[in-house]
Amino acid sequence: MRIALSIIFVLTAIVLTVIVLLQEGKSQGLGSIAGMADTYWGRNKGRSMEGTLEKFTKFAAALFVVLALVLNLL
Repeated sequence: MRIALSIIFVLTAIVLTVIVLLQEGKSQGLGSIAGMADTYWGRNKGRSMEGTLEKFTKFAAALFVVLALVLNLL
């Protein structure tokens, strides 16, 4: 059981790293000063690829923390 959880833990860590590296930076640049930050992509971020990556990041991070706690207790 512990070996299987350890393998899942390592795979989750690798997936989490890849997902974070695929995401774009959060800097808005000079467009945020002029009020241009509220674009179509900004309003519909949840349906874009970036929104999907953020959802997967949250899920993978939660799984990573839970697995770390379970492996620590075993």
